[in-house]
Amino acid sequence: MSIPNIANYYLFARTVRAGSINAAARELELPKSTISRRLSQLEKEQGVRLVNRGRSGLKLTDVGEAFLVHCESLVDAAESAQMVTQALLEKPRGRVNISCPYAISQSLLVKVLPEFMDKYPEVQLNVIATNRPVNLIDENIDIALRVRPYIEDSSLIARPLTESPSSLFISPELLNAQPVKEPQDLIQHPQLSLHYTSGRYHYQLTNEQGDKQQINFQPKLISDDMMLLKEATINNQGIVALPNYIGQQAVSEGLLVQLLPNWNLPVGIMHMTYSHRRGLKPAVRTLIDFLAEKLPEVAEHTF
Repeated sequence: MSIPNIANYYLFARTVRAGSINAAARELELPKSTISRRLSQLEKEQGVRLVNRGRSGLKLTDVGEAFLVHCESLVDAAESAQMVTQALLEKPRGRVNISCPYAISQSLLVKVLPEFMDKYPEVQLNVIATNRPVNLIDENIDIALRVRPYIEDSSLIARPLTESPSSLFISPELLNAQPVKEPQDLIQHPQLSLHYTSGRYHYQLTNEQGDKQQINFQPKLISDDMMLLKEATINNQGIVALPNYIGQQAVSEGLLVQLLPNWNLPVGIMHMTYSHRRGLKPAVRTLIDFLAEKLPEVAEHTF
């Protein structure tokens, strides 16, 4: 068996994708005669007709349709291989738009982005801190960081980075005045909370034995600003549920106490979302790989 001319397979797939020999010639910047000759050569090598040529364009034969599936795989593999070398040759530069909640920006990104900026000085970072959901396509966002159980938009790549556990926190002074030993003791204190669109506020708690308790409450303070909630808790205003990366430093400084360590709140997952990796700018690809490496490390030390 002779060695196949892979270039002809490639031209065949690209020509069918373009819809006509004329369109393929424009896309590939090749003479129409060259493409036509190569297609004829491919059919001669295979011993079958792959396409019927007509005024309306190209129409695949039954054999041609089956043959195209494998040729398309060759095209995808060739383009992916080319991207590998281009990624090595291209220097990350230009602007990258990244969206994340205020808390992630203030607690995690602040610890890793300076290293990235030193390493890639020709990349300009535009960090859009917001707690609202963003539409990556409509708002021209390259990368979004979110803590969710899962990401609903199937058109995006959602890359899980790390679990994001939360805990209940209270000030030492408030705890000394009214101890909390069981979940039901929580309602003896005022509660502070993030905003929930449902308007229903509760703690869903599970212990190591799998027992569950739901504690309903009406918050004294509602805010989307986790730093505000943390400071209000430090200043004896009540109990709050916060991600550990927000509250643990205050615990280590003696400003807050973590409540009910044997009872767990639902665990969120920090995701990095972006559009399909193919076609991403080198600067975006580089930041994605950097954050995928660094954020779990920082989060682990923080949690």
